[in-house]
This record gives sequence, structure tokens and C-alpha cells, in this order.
Amino acid sequence: MAEWENGLFALPPGVDFAGEFVAGFLGRMAGQPPEAIARVTIYANSGRTLTALQQAFDCHGPLLLPQLRVITDLGAGPAANQGPLVAPLARRLQLARLIDQLLRTRPDLAAGHSVPELARSLTGLMVEMQSEGCGPEALERIDTGDHARHWQDALGFLRIAAQFYLTGTPVDRPARQRASAELAAAQWAREENLPAAPVIVAGSTGSHGATRTFMQAVAGLPNGAVVLPGFDFDQPREIWDRLDEEGEDHPQARFAPLVKAAGHPRPWTKTKAPAPDRNKLVSLALRPAPVTDQWITDGPSLPDLMRACEGLTLIEADQPRSEAETIALIMREAAGSNKPITLIAANSGLIRRVVAALDRWHLRPDDSSGQPLHLTAQGLFLRHLASLFGQSLTIDRLLILLKHPMTATGSELFGSNEARRQARELELRLRARGPAFPDGDALRDWASKGDQARKTWAEWLAGILDRIAGFEADHAPRPLPDRLADLRTLAETLAAGPDGDAGNSALWSGKTGLQTAVIMDHMATHAGEGPPLSPADFAALLTDELQAQSIRDDVETHPLLRIRGPREARTEGHGTVILSGLNEGEWPQPLDPDPWLSRQMRRQAGLTLPERQIGLAAHDFQQGIAAKRVILTRARRNAEAETIPSRWLNRLTNLMAGLPDRGGPEALADMRKRGAEWLAMAEALTRPEGEIRPAPRPSPVPPAPAFRELPVTDISLLIRDPYAVYAKRALGLRPLNPLRPEPDAALRGQTLHSIVERLLKTNPSPDIAADQMRAEFLRITAEVLRQEVPWPAARAFWQARMEAIADRIVADELTRLAEGHPQVIERRGAVSLAGMDFRLTAKPDRIDLLNDGRVTIYDYKSGSPPTDRQIAHFDKQLILEAAMARRGGFDALGPVDVAGIRYIQLGGEGRTHEREYSPEMEARSWDGFVRLVGAYLSGDIGFTSMRSPEKTSYTGDYDHLARYGEWSLADSAQPGKVGDHG
Repeated sequence: MAEWENGLFALPPGVDFAGEFVAGFLGRMAGQPPEAIARVTIYANSGRTLTALQQAFDCHGPLLLPQLRVITDLGAGPAANQGPLVAPLARRLQLARLIDQLLRTRPDLAAGHSVPELARSLTGLMVEMQSEGCGPEALERIDTGDHARHWQDALGFLRIAAQFYLTGTPVDRPARQRASAELAAAQWAREENLPAAPVIVAGSTGSHGATRTFMQAVAGLPNGAVVLPGFDFDQPREIWDRLDEEGEDHPQARFAPLVKAAGHPRPWTKTKAPAPDRNKLVSLALRPAPVTDQWITDGPSLPDLMRACEGLTLIEADQPRSEAETIALIMREAAGSNKPITLIAANSGLIRRVVAALDRWHLRPDDSSGQPLHLTAQGLFLRHLASLFGQSLTIDRLLILLKHPMTATGSELFGSNEARRQARELELRLRARGPAFPDGDALRDWASKGDQARKTWAEWLAGILDRIAGFEADHAPRPLPDRLADLRTLAETLAAGPDGDAGNSALWSGKTGLQTAVIMDHMATHAGEGPPLSPADFAALLTDELQAQSIRDDVETHPLLRIRGPREARTEGHGTVILSGLNEGEWPQPLDPDPWLSRQMRRQAGLTLPERQIGLAAHDFQQGIAAKRVILTRARRNAEAETIPSRWLNRLTNLMAGLPDRGGPEALADMRKRGAEWLAMAEALTRPEGEIRPAPRPSPVPPAPAFRELPVTDISLLIRDPYAVYAKRALGLRPLNPLRPEPDAALRGQTLHSIVERLLKTNPSPDIAADQMRAEFLRITAEVLRQEVPWPAARAFWQARMEAIADRIVADELTRLAEGHPQVIERRGAVSLAGMDFRLTAKPDRIDLLNDGRVTIYDYKSGSPPTDRQIAHFDKQLILEAAMARRGGFDALGPVDVAGIRYIQLGGEGRTHEREYSPEMEARSWDGFVRLVGAYLSGDIGFTSMRSPEKTSYTGDYDHLARYGEWSLADSAQPGKVGDHG
């Protein structure tokens, strides 16, 4: 097997790695018997590469295949006699127990991280130390003299964790892999146990120490070969010599130790890269930062860049949506032209947008990543339930569960349709009447007024809510097995339904359900290894375990459309490739902070720097951009701000812009021009074929009369925004209360009204002592807040505010009681208009009958009361209530004269505000009101939207119905008849 002499081979970026490797391999095996191929062992870097190699072998017809293995399975060889491997979850939970014990004495070391987060990062560090061959002694090489106290404390704990994790019989796959690699390297160096048949490592970059050790050993075998992917043959030797000391973020840095040990690799085949001139350009653009001055010296020697970049297209969209729609259009064009195309994307959000855009043409691409299990129906269901522990159950959280596709799927009587109907009716009840935090008693009260189906469903749900109520106070850490058991029981009960069985539900059925059940069983098997967890830590652990797995739907995908991750660029990066999301923070993704070791500490321990991840991503980019036809895409903005182009794209464009003699600026302009053409076509697809005219400012004229009754509180709305009165009274539309009620201004106003109303209904005497009334006022305040405000923080805050104004409220109240007594308290009255089928109604907060027989009309305000000017133009409530009192609109009073109108401010300083009033002012307001109502009842004018808003910032409940935004306040309204006018 002399062909393997020298041992180190490579293929350039842009070639079909799997196809070329198989072609080169079969060429070397030509003339040998078929069984010789079967004796060869080929180690691939990943399962994806292994699959690609198998497919490439299939293209050469029937033959005996070599032994195909994944290089990470080395631990199954010589180390197999060391016992079974320990599950990574068990090891992570063991470290979590250590971390938990540490944080009990030093909680400041958590620095905002949860125990599962710290355990995951610590496990990653331990695995890296195993792979790099660093034992506990490596930590002793770290000098913490110049480091902050935090790093010194972290190192002290690391020494304990390393003694636990890194000593003894290897029970982890990375440790076994390292041991196998070192054993093979030592034996083969002594020419012991040399493999009789060829051994080849294909597709690995040697990014991990164990893999690199094995590759160096294989390259030294007389019948061994290592074939590197995406090797930069254009990079000068002096750059290779410097990559060991600098350039961790360089795309070729992982190859440097192999080149130093085994020499410069030879081409595996004679096939050239599809765009060799472009490879030279990219090679120079990605030179290590300390030597970018070579752009000036080596740039002029590059080939003509117009020819090198003729297969490149640069798309710079305004926003991610536009980027995704343009990518989808390009993929659709490729499908229509019967050409394969691959989208390389690191951003899962962008992938989802592209898949959604392709659905417009009923195209389903082959997405290798699948759907993360935590985003599936089962995963979301379990995560929603886990978030209930230690939290109060709100309306929105309850409805999320009741409307979830997993709920009640095990029930025959309450299948999905009946369960959704009951959930919808319950939602309307809870939105309208609460409570803000539903419990079993609220469900039973609702069920008492329904049919038997509702009673059965509500009784089942009430039992679940009773159980959930017991979890609200669950804030302290509890054993992990108990938390898993509680979660599983709750999930199965909800999935079963009132009369069903969890075994018949969709929770654990189907491909996704079975995979989810396996994860839950796996967690239960090893839960005893972990520490007690708080609800938040348990939810984080569950999400981590679900997120680590993905599921692929068993649906037929388009054979020409592929979506791959950046790491798959080495096997998929040929033909037409789209490199998407080329922004900093997307590709490359930001580095995760290391809570255990600083950069200097890692270097001293013999570990790689964090920039190694950037270098791996750079290598993926270099391989992807070397394809024959490449589309580079990015969005200039995201949801938060302007984006920064990826460092590699920035380098490429800057280098091209600085090489006018090689046609760089013109080539870059052409790349952008081709991208702009695709952007224009994608934008054209989003525009409707015909012109869509904006909606006019509405002013509907319904059949007369539009209403027969209005409350006095709607009159100001009729003046300012007649359309809102039309929607509310003529159409009968009401805005739904929010899914999650909050202690907002409206609730505060209602609560304060209730407090004062209850105080007045105790019939206080004008002779009562101020201290006694103040105590009664605060007692009633605490009682009402306890009954009507279920938020402890809001209760305390509002109680404090009422205590601050209690003296002023009591003093003013005693003055009022000396002048008269409350005669009308929250009691409805009405006045009919002569000659019209119409009644004006009112429910005054308070009307006091004075000692002289007149009345004073009061209104409580939690905010600022209206001014005299506002009352004169818009806010007619108290003026019209005065007119109603004069006309005998309130049974408890009869026709009376009015002395004045006042506002009592239940906030601020608690002052009473008297407003301008006279019988003449009242008469003018009443006459204007009669004319206004008469015009609307007769149909003479339309209900114009926002006819006279007080402020341009005014927003109403019905603005979306009026399609405000398609018209402005400057547009005139054209009244139009609506409905049946006969």
C-alpha cells in the first residue's frame, strides 16, 4: 500500500468531499481483490459524514464496503473491558450536586447562573480536559496571583471537581476515546499491534485533542492515511508556521499541529476546486489578524476578481423577513430549474422563516436539524407544566394548558373539539368576572350554572387546580425524583381528560411522544444522582434535556432543497450554496462566557482558548464560500438595532474594495447588483397585483334610532369619538379584558370607589371623632384590598397611599357631613327625553342632600379630575347628572336644585376640587346634549371616528375596527349608510 506513504492528504474547499474521497479511495484500491476493500477501516468525523460516504460508495455500484466508523467511537475498542459507560446526564447531575453544596456556602459564586447552567458548563470543561489529556494536575499549573478573588475561589472548587471527575477508571466516552488514541499512538510508535489493513481518517479537522492524537498516529502508519477537508493549499508556508502560536480564530488553525507533525498534505485526488481563483481571494482575506498587512503585498498578485467572483451573489436585506423571503425565492427557482441547492444557516429563527416562506409554493425542504424536542407539542406541554411550580396560576397560564393539543386527548367524551369549547366558554367567564388567579372553587361556581358536560369537565379541572394550588408555595429545593414524579402525574392527568386514560392520549404516542417518554424515563433513572432543585432550576434542567434532542417529521421532502448547519458545509458545501445570516452574533455566534476559567487560566492549564469556536466556524465559512455558485445573505437590521456584518464578510468586502487594479470594486458591485435583483423580485412577490386603497375615515349612519339609551359616561365619548359609541351601543361590541389582569389604573379606581362607598354605607355621624373615622376608613381599606386585589405588592402600595391621604379625606368628609348627608350612593337614575324614544341614565358616585334642600353632586377620581375648560367642552358627566337631578331623575331625591359639582381625588393629596357651576351653564349643556343626541338618533349625521379627540395621542378600544392608520385626523369623513334602512 505504497500509495499511503506520507500519510497526510487533503481536499480543497468547495469540492464534494464525500464523492472525491470515495473516488480517491477506490482509485488507490484499483487492481486489488474486492475483499481488500472490506478490510479497510475508515473513521469519519461524524455520523453525517459517514452517511455521505455511504451514499458516495453507492454511486459506484455494488461492491464490498470498508468498515465505516465514527471517530468518537474509539472508546468502544481497547477500553471496552473497563466496564459500561456512565450516562452523561448522571455525570452532569453528580457535578450539579457538588455545585449545589458549594453554593450553599458561597452563593455569590453563582453570578446569576442556575445550578443546571453551571453544571452544564462545568461538564463541558471536564470533557474538554479529558479530550485534551489534562488531568487534575493541569490545574496546579495555574497561577492565580494576579486574578480576582472570584477566579481563585472558582479554581479551588475546580480542583475538587477534577479529582472527582478526572481520576479513577475512565467511565466517560471522551476519556475512553483519549485513552484509546494514546494507547494506539504508543503501540504503533513501538510498531506493536500494527493494523494489517489500511486505516483512514476522513473529514476530521482534529479540533479535539483525542481526535488529533489519533489522526497523528494514523498518519504515521505505513498503511494509514488522514484526509483533511477544506485544506487551504493557497496559504503560504510561513503562515502555517505561525498558526501554532497565534490565530486561534483562523479557519486553518486546527490543521497546524498535524502539518507540523506530518508535513504538508498532498492532494487526495487531482480534482481542482470549482472556483480556485476565489479560494485564493478568500485565503488572503482570512489571513491571521497580525499579518493582514500582506493584503497590500499579496493583493496585487491575485487573479482577476471579476472572474473569481462571477459565481458570488451578495444579498443585504433590510430586515430578517426580507432575507428569508429572498432565500425562499432562490430555493424555489432552483427547484423549478431542477437544480440542487443547499442553505447553510446557523440561525434557527431564519430557518423557520425560510421554511414558512417556502410553504407558499408547497415546498418542504430537507432540514437536517429537525425540530428541537423542546419546541414540539409534547415538549412545550411539559415545559408549561414545569413553569407552574412555585408560581401563582394566572388566567393565561391556565388557558395555555386547556387549549394545548395534548390536553384531554385520552378522553372519548371530551375530545379536542369539546375540550376546546369548554375552554372557550371558561375563558369568556374568567375574562369577564375573574378571578385573576383561578382556583378550584371558581371552576365549581362556574360549573353550577351549566349542563352536565360542563359540570363533569369543570369538576375534573377543579381537582387539577386544587393540586396546582399546592404547588404555588413550592419555592424551596426538593428532590429531583419527586419533582419529576409530580410533573409526570400532572401531565398525564391533563392529557387523559375527565374520563380518559393517559395511555390513550397523544402525550406519549407517536414518534415525538415516544422520544419524549424516553427522555423522561432517562431523567427518572438518574434523578437520584442530582441535588434538590428549586422550581426554576428544575424547569431549566428539563429544557436542557429536551433541547438536546430533535425530531424529524416522517414527511416527504423535496429532493433538491436542503437546509444544513454550518458544520455540514464540509459535506454539503458544493453545487449551489446559500450562506445565510452573515452577521456578528449569528455566524459566528457569540462565545459563551466561561464561569470557571479566564483566558489566561485556560492557557496556563493547557486548554484551548474560546476563539477556537470562532476558528471552527470560520473553517465552515471557508468551505461553504468555495462552492461553484454561492449566495451570501445578511439583514442590515434585526428586531433590536442595526447589525454588524460577519467578520469574514467584512474582511472579504474590504479586501475587494481595496484592489481596484484586480477589478475588486467592480466585482463587489456586481455581487451586490445580483443580490439587489433577487431582493427586488422577492419584494415584488409581497406586493399585491392590484392597487389596494387605504380605508377612508369611517362615519357610519345606522338605521334610526341607533340606540335608545345611553349612560351619562358615554356622552363625552359621543362628543370626542362617536364611532366608539356606535361600535359599543349600535353594534354591541365590547373589548375583552386582558388574559392576564394586572393591578392597573382601572382596577385601582374601582377599588378606591368601593372603599369610599363602603365607608359611606356605614352612615357615619357628623359628630364622629376624626380618629375614629380614620381608623374605620383604614380598616375598610384593608378589607376591600384583601377582597378585591389579589396582588400583595399592589395591596401594600395602595394601602400606603390611602394611609397618606387618610387625614385629608377624613377632615373633608366631616366637613361634608356637617353640610348635609349622602342621599344617593352608586344608585342608578334615568331621564327620558321628550319627543324622543331615548333615556339618559346615570349611576352617580355620590349625591349629598344639603341642609338647605339643595344637592351637591360628587365624583371620585383616582387620577387628576377634569378642569373647568374640559367640563365646558367635553366632560359633561357631572353637569348632565345635575340636569337629571333637577328633572327628578333620581328616585331618592325627586326634582331638586343643585348647589354645585365637586370631584374628590382619591390619590395625590386627597383634595376635594370644586368646579364652576351655574343653572345657566347646566341649561346650555343640557340643550346642547339634546341637540347632539337628536342629530344622531335621526340619522342626520354619521358616527365619525375620532371626530374631536382631546389629544392627538388619544387611543380608543375600536381604532383597529375603524382602521385608523390608513387614514389620519386630517382626512375628512364621508358619512355612509350602513345596515337596513328600509
